[in-house]
Amino acid sequence: MILSLAYAAVLFSFLSGILALLMRQRRSVTGLLLYCCSRRPEWQQHLDIWLEESIYPQRVQQMSFMLLGVAGVWAIIAGLGGLISEQAITAQLPLGLPWLPWHVRFDSLSALFYLIIGIAIFAVSCYGPGYVKGNNEQEHPFAMLGLFSGLFICGMFMVLLADDAFFFMIAWEMMSVASYFLVAFQHEQSANRRAAFIYLIMAEVGALAIILAFGVLASFSEGGTFTFDALRDAQLSNTWASIAFVLALIGFGMKAGLVPLHVWLPEAHPVAPSHISALMSGVMLKVAIYGLIRFSFDLLGDIHWQWGVALMILGAISALGGILYAMMQPNLKRLLAYSSVENIGIIFMVLGLSMIFLAKGHAGLAALAFVAALFHAFNHALFKNLLFLGAGVIQHQVHSLNIDDMGGLIKRMPHTSKLFLIACMSISSLPLFNGFVSEWLAFQVALQVDVLDDAVLRSLIPVIAAALALTAALAAACFVKLFGMMFLGLPRTRHAAKAEETQDKGMLASLSLLAGLCFLFGIFPGLMILLLDNVALQTLGHGLPDESAAGWLWLAPVSMQQASYAAPVILILTLIAGGISFHYLRRDPAVKLRQSDTWDCGFGGLTPRMQYTSSAFTMPFRRIFSQVWQIDEKIDKQAGAMPQQVTDIRYELHIEDHSWPKIYQPIEQAVNRIARSVSRMQTGNIRVYLSYSFFTLIFLLWVIS
Repeated sequence: MILSLAYAAVLFSFLSGILALLMRQRRSVTGLLLYCCSRRPEWQQHLDIWLEESIYPQRVQQMSFMLLGVAGVWAIIAGLGGLISEQAITAQLPLGLPWLPWHVRFDSLSALFYLIIGIAIFAVSCYGPGYVKGNNEQEHPFAMLGLFSGLFICGMFMVLLADDAFFFMIAWEMMSVASYFLVAFQHEQSANRRAAFIYLIMAEVGALAIILAFGVLASFSEGGTFTFDALRDAQLSNTWASIAFVLALIGFGMKAGLVPLHVWLPEAHPVAPSHISALMSGVMLKVAIYGLIRFSFDLLGDIHWQWGVALMILGAISALGGILYAMMQPNLKRLLAYSSVENIGIIFMVLGLSMIFLAKGHAGLAALAFVAALFHAFNHALFKNLLFLGAGVIQHQVHSLNIDDMGGLIKRMPHTSKLFLIACMSISSLPLFNGFVSEWLAFQVALQVDVLDDAVLRSLIPVIAAALALTAALAAACFVKLFGMMFLGLPRTRHAAKAEETQDKGMLASLSLLAGLCFLFGIFPGLMILLLDNVALQTLGHGLPDESAAGWLWLAPVSMQQASYAAPVILILTLIAGGISFHYLRRDPAVKLRQSDTWDCGFGGLTPRMQYTSSAFTMPFRRIFSQVWQIDEKIDKQAGAMPQQVTDIRYELHIEDHSWPKIYQPIEQAVNRIARSVSRMQTGNIRVYLSYSFFTLIFLLWVIS
């Protein structure tokens, strides 16, 4: 039953794409429906209305997103069922190669990520019709957007179901290629085409690394087969196991956006449609994490503590680098893309802790770290989807993604501002919201370092924990800047001054759903942690520490004597304090509130030019962490008649990621040089080409003989 629901999610996501493609085949659809309804005149009348030229595209869009919503519902039910049942269901499909049919496995790990995808695409199904409304069909046809969206989601589901390397790579490539077309959807701009090309190149390089990793396992398996059962039984030496792990880390880390393999991510996410950016950042990156977990913890099995150290260090660099890069971005979606690098870094960091504790024989703490990483992956999917969908609403109303073009939106878009504030508080790891719980669990794991007998690890892990604390503080500063500049103060542009709340109920409903889940799992995290404990039991063979407690009221990850967290109690105390403050401030006649304009320092009224810009807000951080970025800052002063008189000041600031000029540009230049050298062979002379063929044949005959 559970596997049938998982299949249904795949089927409905595929059908949503096929239905969207029918917008390009209106005449064929019309003829087929007319034939079916030819014997029923009452159906014919309704069909004529439904197929009206102005209504047909909107109907198809709605039905396509409706099928996505149904796929999301089936995925949620299948995911919850798989998490509760704690069973691994296997099957075989009559597809693939004659000697290698597709093998399917649906266990608790697959179920968790099914749940993540299901929630995301259900929210997108509510959000999508309003977002694509008014889309220019000539420049950006919905048929292509809907088709590749369906294939993209279908590919992600299939990755989670795959139980052999061949099926896994087919699904992985389906997901990657479909998402390439979604990134290149608005292809009329050269920057969008460049971003899509970079993404495709890095996706294929990552896929090649994954294939090589599977190849290493298959070469040591019985019969060299590619089924996951055979790969689990492969007997590898420590050297070959480490080689396979490094290849998998490169492949899955590139798709996840791990530093320094992240350069495609801030390029691709801003140019894709907002609901696609939400799926790529909130869901696709999690599929990459699933792939690494499946390969490392499940297929390799014998975990080495050195792998955990590598994950910890790379995760810490990604977390700190990602949030520092995010702080400097004036583009809203680019900022959110870099913050995804930060959160992926946190997940990798905690997975590294899990590997270290598992290799050192502390299975309970390894399970706790594993649960913390999975919980943060789940939480990140919720609040990052909320942020990207909220960015789409703001872009619709303000016609810009530049933070410096906004301001004062809290008065013009009150509902969106409240929901966006919940997302900002969640990603900033503030109490009462879900992001706090998973990062708090990560800290609790790091604090158990005294159980290790390795002095190097006992010195390294506190440094990593300090990096995590610094990351959390910088994330709070980053999203204070983001929310303050967008929603507070005065409007900086005419579009911001005339912005209005969206009237589409579906868009607001999707934001409300995600915001409600962020709050729900922040108040009652124990419900989800108990389900994640089942994943740890099935994947690692061990659950949470014996003395831990995870209920609806209290959460004690190690033991009640060491640390505990009771979000419902904190919520009640917060409401009581707020109620008392409200009573005395609003009801006490002795307290009189006086309202007046903000003090303007005697300059005759506040203007938007007096407000902080994005670069001004982050200037202190830019000075402190100046070595993190490649900064090009120019101040051009125009002097007047007197040297002391300045008539005009022009300020330019360009901040670039070190990874691109120091790693990828040299590779690009080398490839171009090789291509130019090879192109010299193309002389355009037929005699030269015939000589190439002749000498090639001679060489092959010599090799064969």
